[in-house]
Amino acid sequence: MSYHETVNVLQGLCQPAPSPFERSEWFALLADAGLAPLVVLASDGKGDAALALTEANGRIEPLRHWYSFTWRQLAPEGPRGDALLTDMARQLRGRSHRVTLWPVPDEDGSATRLAAAFRSAGWAVRREQCDHNHVLPVEGRSFAEYWAERAGRMRTTLKRKAKKVDVEILMQFNEDIWDSYESIYAESWKPEEDQPALLRRFAEDEGAAGRIRLGIARHEGVPVAAQFWTVENGVAYIHKLAHLESHKQLSAGTTLTAALFEHVIDKDRVDLVDFGTGNDPYKADWMEQVRPRFRIDCLDPRQPRSWPQLAKRCLTSLAP
Repeated sequence: MSYHETVNVLQGLCQPAPSPFERSEWFALLADAGLAPLVVLASDGKGDAALALTEANGRIEPLRHWYSFTWRQLAPEGPRGDALLTDMARQLRGRSHRVTLWPVPDEDGSATRLAAAFRSAGWAVRREQCDHNHVLPVEGRSFAEYWAERAGRMRTTLKRKAKKVDVEILMQFNEDIWDSYESIYAESWKPEEDQPALLRRFAEDEGAAGRIRLGIARHEGVPVAAQFWTVENGVAYIHKLAHLESHKQLSAGTTLTAALFEHVIDKDRVDLVDFGTGNDPYKADWMEQVRPRFRIDCLDPRQPRSWPQLAKRCLTSLAP
């Protein structure tokens, strides 16, 4: 097992990547943005496994950004991969007293595998839900069939307001459209972006790879709503959406979202639409299932620095 301060060692691991956030190119973007990688690499002579991590806040954390929908291990399935994960977890006890991993999915068993590996390696593990992931399994439906199942108020809104804006969907990166997106976002209800240059670089790369779906809605020629999606391996990912509060009465966001759903369902023919993390009520209007995202907090009971937090866990579990 070895530690690395560069993400180059991740190239070729876990291919094809299960999402945009497990690709080596994504980790390279994070490193370029200023995150310091701590990549743990293990091999059994037949294959490799890795954990893309960083040291921050007095512990070891995932190499991730809040743009990331998920973080997970890069390891082969089955007993071999589980053994490699356990070996890496055991060695990490010599690096820190605490490892906290999030947001880890479990529909593929990742949270279960990681929690089991760290327990086997001697860590005291607490696994708890930390977020929600709203998704739409398309299940072979056309957009018209999907839309007919939406709430009546949504269908009425689209019917009344759709003609008030002009919608354009691009499948390549466009500087002018991206500038419009950034301007709309800055004036929207959304919080200020952290490292918007990182998101732009990601969008540029996704455009070059043919995966981007960039939507813009205009009212009388003025951009009033914008959205950034990507599509790969049968999944459409909704990364960012924003509209001008000053033009909220147009419902341009609803019109643009519906247009992008129609595009990815009828043209890209995706199997799943992924609305990322967050439990915003409006997501339930568009999606049909909610998947949990987990935090796996691991403390080494042999290290005195862990004891205060372990005591706090015990007190929490005893509370009525």
